[in-house]
Amino acid sequence: MRSTRRRTGILLAASIAVAGLAAPVGISVAGRAGAGASTPDAPASDPAGSECRTSVRGSSVVAYCHNPYPSTDRVQLHTECRRWWDIDADAPPVDVGPGRTVRLDDRCWKEVGSVWVTHRVQGSV
Repeated sequence: MRSTRRRTGILLAASIAVAGLAAPVGISVAGRAGAGASTPDAPASDPAGSECRTSVRGSSVVAYCHNPYPSTDRVQLHTECRRWWDIDADAPPVDVGPGRTVRLDDRCWKEVGSVWVTHRVQGSV
């Protein structure tokens, strides 16, 4: 009879320990679920913009921009020349329609310092 009481005491202590460890987890999960239910999610923005790849060869710069999205993207190539006396250049902006690829090019007299492309999404079709 004594072993049954001991076993019951051990099972009771183990149950209390498990309940004590599981309670904070349950409260945390319930709090997150309640907070998410009362706050609506922000509307997801539609993806837009072209993906551009630039390459520099000597003093020449070339960029290819492809627009896989249904909105028009206006891209512009910017070239910064390494030499202080070499004039930095901004190519004229070009509209990239849906599913289109454009080629932008520019050059410096000597070395190219940096190149980047800026985007301005026009709106969806």
